[in-house]
Amino acid sequence: MKGRQLIVLVASLAFAALTARLGIWQLDRAAQKLALNAADERQRQRPPLPAAELALTATEAALQHYRAVSLEGRWLPAHTVFLDNRQMNGRVGFFVVTPLLLSDGSAVTVQRGWQPRDQADRTKVVVPPTPADSVVAVVGRIAPPPTRLYEFAGDDVGTIRQNLDLAGYSREVGRALRPLSILQEDAAVPTGDGLLRQWLRPTADVHKHYGYAFQWFALCALNIGLYVWFQVIRPRRRQRA
Repeated sequence: MKGRQLIVLVASLAFAALTARLGIWQLDRAAQKLALNAADERQRQRPPLPAAELALTATEAALQHYRAVSLEGRWLPAHTVFLDNRQMNGRVGFFVVTPLLLSDGSAVTVQRGWQPRDQADRTKVVVPPTPADSVVAVVGRIAPPPTRLYEFAGDDVGTIRQNLDLAGYSREVGRALRPLSILQEDAAVPTGDGLLRQWLRPTADVHKHYGYAFQWFALCALNIGLYVWFQVIRPRRRQRA
């Protein structure tokens, strides 16, 4: 085999291995989301978690994810933050997050809902009504802390920020934060805060992973097919001719 042919072979094998691995990775991502969906369904069938049993450790919190819960406490409105570049129903805006002070002195991060971004001024936000002097009831589901997006240095501080680090946020709040968050849901009595709470289920976008996997496997098959045609079949036809 000539040097040029060897280079073409190695490059084709490397590209085939890469695209096949990426296809398998997408299938793994789909499987992970299906597992999350199964866990979600199991938790939704369980009765609401008593507030006194809310997790204190990350290990306990993982076992409580997606379970319904009803809490009572006082908002800490001075520490409300707006997580930028968050989507709901295909629109970009903010997730509004406010800590809820519980009766034992600890606090829990509540993802209260979504509000759209102001098209004229992206730094303009609307602070929802947050009474601090009365006990409020919050119904929702236990979830991991807000998902992290790519950020530049300094994007994790201020009222508008990209991500929320629970350890740093706990120091800001001055209270111990539970190692989880609450996805607030609409209650029987409307909150009147104007926030949307149409949270995505874990498998809402699982089909996109199957689509990506198909594309990677198709590229792998195309690469192999082109190699066989140009490096094997076509040269043999020329020899016969």
